Amino acid sequence: MNRKILTLAVLLVAAPAMSSAASVYKWTDENGVTHFGDRQPTGQQAESVSIRTGKRSENSRPSPQEQVEALESQEAEKAERQQENAVEKARRKQREANCETARSNLGILKRNSRIRVEEDGEQRYLSPEEIDEQRVKFEEIAEENCGQPSEA
Repeated sequence: MNRKILTLAVLLVAAPAMSSAASVYKWTDENGVTHFGDRQPTGQQAESVSIRTGKRSENSRPSPQEQVEALESQEAEKAERQQENAVEKARRKQREANCETARSNLGILKRNSRIRVEEDGEQRYLSPEEIDEQRVKFEEIAEENCGQPSEA
């Protein structure tokens, strides 16, 4: 019997609190007419109004349409960041490959090796001036892609 009375007392106390928790929204349509409703209109900005005071609530929520637009813009920004990260990763890998190739070629040139090239189906050796030109070229590539030329 005491449980029934206690449950009834709790319900009587909670009922007014639950009914006053209902939200009322105020918005103005394109014709300038002010409307009030218990549901937030879609696609329009509405403000929550306190039933007891008649004043605008401080915690007015954005409309469902605005929430969807905000979520879509966040997802678009995230996808753009991921794509930028993928592009930057590909560039970094390409720079690493260029760096390794330039350092390898510089190592060969610095060993005073004779360099043979093929032009028009015929093979020939590079002259010392051509080797110096190639060394400068590979040092520039190494500096550009590695930060500094290798001292191989």
